[in-house]
Amino acid sequence: MSAHRKLQSWAIILLGTAIPGICGASDEPALVTCGTVLKLKHTTNAVQLHSHEIAYGSGSGQQSVTGNPSQDDAGSYWVVQAAQGHCPQGTPIKKGTGVKLQHGSTRKWLHSHLHTSPLSNNQEVSAFGGEGRSDTGDVWVVDWDKGDVAWSQDQRVQLMHKDTSQYLASGPRQFGRPISGQFEIFAKGKRAADTLWTATEGVFFPPRSSGTEL
Repeated sequence: MSAHRKLQSWAIILLGTAIPGICGASDEPALVTCGTVLKLKHTTNAVQLHSHEIAYGSGSGQQSVTGNPSQDDAGSYWVVQAAQGHCPQGTPIKKGTGVKLQHGSTRKWLHSHLHTSPLSNNQEVSAFGGEGRSDTGDVWVVDWDKGDVAWSQDQRVQLMHKDTSQYLASGPRQFGRPISGQFEIFAKGKRAADTLWTATEGVFFPPRSSGTEL
């Protein structure tokens, strides 16, 4: 196992205690970079982007992705990775950059495709693939309205699925058993209040020099 992978594994175990962001003492918001381990919070529902080893009973049948109201669940951690190739840890994520989000505990990728979501009939979002198994359906373009150059913690962002130009979203519909109370996550065609997300707690690494932005 590489030193980088060991560090990520350690971070995921440590984050089971739900500690806040780590990036040294600073009044400035931490930057989200390659290798950041984070939770993404939906700004309307206040749920965390979440996954678990429970498959959808319709659509693709792939591992489900939900919005979890619990703030303490380790299944809500995601690792920010490059859309392709290698991205050195600490590389800032510029506006309009494509990234992949790898689920911390199951190692699957946040994914979308032309299947229909189970509750709202929007576009399904799932967790798919794994180490060494990924495709273009795992790429999400990060964007925001403010003029900041790089993605930072607590900044409201949109995540657009590159293959289909649909935006990661959540709405009011909730699942029943076995994931009662968790909210549907889906992708939709228009930016709106329900497509806004913020990076909250996690492990945020010191940024590399500006010449190494992704």
